[in-house]
Amino acid sequence: MKISQLALVYVIGIIGSIAFNPVAIAQSYPNKPIRIVIPNAPGGGTDVVARLLSESLQNDLGQPIVIENKPGAGGAVAAADVAKSPADGYTLLMAAAGFVIAPAVLPKAGYDPIKDFTGVRQLAIVPLIIVTRSESKLENMNDLLELAKKDGDKVTFASFGNATPSHLAGEAINRLGKVKMTHVPYVGGPKALPDILAGNVTIGILDAVSTLPLVQQGKLKALAVTGPKRLPVLPNIPTLVESGIAFDAVGWHAVFVPIGTPAPIVNKLSAAFNKAIDQPKVIERIISGGSIPIEKAGTPSQWTAQYAKETKQWAEIAKSVNAKME
Repeated sequence: MKISQLALVYVIGIIGSIAFNPVAIAQSYPNKPIRIVIPNAPGGGTDVVARLLSESLQNDLGQPIVIENKPGAGGAVAAADVAKSPADGYTLLMAAAGFVIAPAVLPKAGYDPIKDFTGVRQLAIVPLIIVTRSESKLENMNDLLELAKKDGDKVTFASFGNATPSHLAGEAINRLGKVKMTHVPYVGGPKALPDILAGNVTIGILDAVSTLPLVQQGKLKALAVTGPKRLPVLPNIPTLVESGIAFDAVGWHAVFVPIGTPAPIVNKLSAAFNKAIDQPKVIERIISGGSIPIEKAGTPSQWTAQYAKETKQWAEIAKSVNAKME
């Protein structure tokens, strides 16, 4: 081989090593706009969080942050889109807990939360609130379970849709409380509120965004909240676990990238989201909306392991009641 040919091979080798060197990739990242795909319409909880953080992310990363809303199929449309995107850190998914449920209840979700994604950062816990109308004689979960054991399936619970976290939380209460409340699905939490207020359904298991204002106004009565701890804005309302129902799964907002995204890029994104979430105005806004910001998150690998575990837990509940997404 001639010297010129050897030199060419050497140069190509150097270029190749740089091109596939994760550290080199991270050092040049990002150098173009970053797209954050949201699985619901503008104004939804995840969309609000994304827009709250976008200014800080843009300042920290030095590139425009483009929010793209792709609602449909319980979040599966957005997730499938991101799963098929290049694993280069320029397409992110910001999703809620429905992201890990959809593949268990949709025959063709188009993605696998564990095989197709890597977790970047959990942003906030989004508890559900078990509510009833203010005139109800129910004061706590014990009262509800006693009524359900007495009246059986005449006791009803409203959710914001089949196979959603609120539906599955109700089925978990049924199973763990050894009762058989009847599920009444609605298309979104706000649609259920008139029937709860009128007493047409016994309770609602709904998101804090829909219910918190009415609880604070005294029009709805909160019996319990889901999740590992009480809501800061409702400190006197116990969790399900405190109420004797050993169920602490909870909704959340979190960020994901396609599997195979270089670790240095994932870590850079995680650090940027850490800085964005750690702003007093952001924390205050998230708390006032009924969520709990994750101020001290673990590493991306820890979050990936956690949501993989939750994926299996939610799937187990969904399959036990043969839940299907509409």
